[in-house]
Amino acid sequence: MLQFQEPEHIGMLREVLKRFIAKEMTREKARQWDQDNHFPREVHDQLVELGMMGLTVPEEYGGSGRDITGTVVVIEELCSRSLSVGGAYIQSACYAGLNLAEVASEQQKRELLPRVANAGLIFAYGISEPDVGADVASVRTTGTRQGDMIVVRGAKRFCSGAALCDYIYTLVRTGPVEDRYRNLSLLLIPPNSPGVQMKAQETMGLKGVGTYDVQFDDVVVPVERVVGGEAGLNEGWKKLVGPGLDIEKLEIAAMALGIARAAVEDAWDYSKDRVQFGKPICTIQSIRHLLAEVKTKLEACRLMTYHAAWLLDQQLPASVETSMAKLFVCDTARDIVITCQQVMGAYGYVRGFDMERYVRDILILPILGGSSAIQKNNIANRLNLPR
Repeated sequence: MLQFQEPEHIGMLREVLKRFIAKEMTREKARQWDQDNHFPREVHDQLVELGMMGLTVPEEYGGSGRDITGTVVVIEELCSRSLSVGGAYIQSACYAGLNLAEVASEQQKRELLPRVANAGLIFAYGISEPDVGADVASVRTTGTRQGDMIVVRGAKRFCSGAALCDYIYTLVRTGPVEDRYRNLSLLLIPPNSPGVQMKAQETMGLKGVGTYDVQFDDVVVPVERVVGGEAGLNEGWKKLVGPGLDIEKLEIAAMALGIARAAVEDAWDYSKDRVQFGKPICTIQSIRHLLAEVKTKLEACRLMTYHAAWLLDQQLPASVETSMAKLFVCDTARDIVITCQQVMGAYGYVRGFDMERYVRDILILPILGGSSAIQKNNIANRLNLPR
């Protein structure tokens, strides 16, 4: 069922975040973080103090219990102001918190989940490679066991947050290449390990957290750092494509929703303030129609995102709905932001106006976390459309 009204605790959470953003994440600060390609760690730490990382951590490990809808609210609100802060939140609460809670060994949960809830522990995904994108089972980075150690050789690409993370959540091949899905393992590799080298990639948007090429030259990792412990060796594929993948799709949709909402709010206010021919441009029919369209599309994005979150909170099947949300919200949010830029005219293209940043940031979201083409395949396949 669709939830048309937010529960009381979600409304309170949203209000706390709005007050926090107004005080600690002003527009001026967000512009400076973007301009300087800076990650404000102090803001991340303040979110920890507010308990935001605990929304994905079970109570027995120091969190407040898994709340996917609450997590989506945090992502939406933070990303409406800054992807630098919102992206790092995802890498802590979701990449670290949700994955550890779902697929880590009990020892790893006891050690690391309290650090997520109480210290904002950050994971970076080391999944993609220079020649490996959607077909992740083709990874070439290898992990060779030598006694109680695993030696890692290879390279990763588009490793967002690698320079600021605590661990790179790295997919490696631990057996013959022919086995594909049956010989993959996930490792927790500290970025400061001997043999790890990284180089920043220059991108249009997504400033602050940064994305990197990462090279592993005979990096030695204890077997205990296999996700799931020693029993997790060669079980990486199962750990990668479980319910956590559904939540990852929703994370990206929430990012897109936040940016699109900010763009609509800015264009709406601009249309009332900008005077041409003696009256605000919001009185011009063509502008009114554009604004009516983006408001309508934004509401559709909101409903799809939070319906999928509700399904996940109810532990109901949601793989189709999360793919639909990822596809529709990211593609539609891109269209919304471009339309809002048109409403603002040349000002929407100028640095110093947030709309220019929204455009740069939104363009990558239909690609991140499984491209729109991949989501279309997922939807058709999971709805059993004959091939």
